[in-house]
Amino acid sequence: MYPRLLVDLNKLRSNLDAVAKITKEQGGCSLMIVTKGLCADPEMAKMVANHPAVDFMADSRVMNIKTYAEEARKNGKMTVLLRIPMHAEAADVVKYVDLSFNSELSTIRLLNEEAGKIGVKHNVLLMIDLGDLREGIFYQNEDQIFAAVEEILTMENINLYGVGVNLTCYGAIIPKNDNLSNLVAIARKIEEKFGIKLNMVSGGNSSSIYLIGKGELPEGINNLRLGESFLLGNDTAYGEKLPGTVSDTLILEAQIVELKEKPSIPIGEVGVDAFGQKPYYEDRGVIKRAIIAIGKQDTDIDSMEPLDEKIDILGGSSDHIILDVTKSDTEYKVGDVVRFVLGYGGMLKTATSPYVEKAYIK
Repeated sequence: MYPRLLVDLNKLRSNLDAVAKITKEQGGCSLMIVTKGLCADPEMAKMVANHPAVDFMADSRVMNIKTYAEEARKNGKMTVLLRIPMHAEAADVVKYVDLSFNSELSTIRLLNEEAGKIGVKHNVLLMIDLGDLREGIFYQNEDQIFAAVEEILTMENINLYGVGVNLTCYGAIIPKNDNLSNLVAIARKIEEKFGIKLNMVSGGNSSSIYLIGKGELPEGINNLRLGESFLLGNDTAYGEKLPGTVSDTLILEAQIVELKEKPSIPIGEVGVDAFGQKPYYEDRGVIKRAIIAIGKQDTDIDSMEPLDEKIDILGGSSDHIILDVTKSDTEYKVGDVVRFVLGYGGMLKTATSPYVEKAYIK
């Protein structure tokens, strides 16, 4: 059935081997693999759970973690919730998640209460905001950080596992030696002030891995969280391809439902499209236009690249994407399948859509 996302598990495994070598052998960090980019696909999750180099399996949604928590724990991996827990999901968090990222004391208090109900000790990573301005206690407010630590250490059912930071996802701030060194300094101050040893100082996501190759990852950072670098082979700080990885691990296949020659510019007064945007059209004369049966509801048009380099994506609506196949060497016909490699946005939406089938190369 189409549209279909073709998942090459062999290439994903090879990518995982490559990022594990960089992160663990060269960087001396533990490896946390993030599964949300492929919506915790069960075949991918099983492969990750059985990989000997993986220490943690992480996702932003408890619903996803539920699907592989048993498999992960059976293979000695801790499950991790990346998004700050909602109060409404606290009971599920302590049941299915071994380590959650937190920045609000009210939430940690609730996790402490729920953990007590089922007799477990829940691990938390206290998030520090180094300037990207997403989650975390702002790094310059050390009094707030120390006050949070002090209260957490009094909670019977909570273990302060460490501190962490997120960069690039909101503010697009690039991880550097200087800003990550601030996180290490805060960790050391916490340890000295309270006489404890933190298990983890998590230095970010796939945007931080490039620092290992440059020899600039600060000493003291002992964990990285990798999603896109494993799934698509990218360093997300500068968009460079990581050594030993490939980007064509996922191929989107969509079927042509209409193929006609038409003008390249719509006729009539141009308003806004279905998404409230006013489109721009290039005058290409009369062209051969193919419509494929997938649209913005199921993928990110700006994050797709046709494998046929002579095809151009003209645009789309919620259910259709329009292609210019005029210059292609392939004589396409209705019913033919067009294939695309995906960027992060395309991967995220197609993997999440219930209207996109999945198939596997094993």
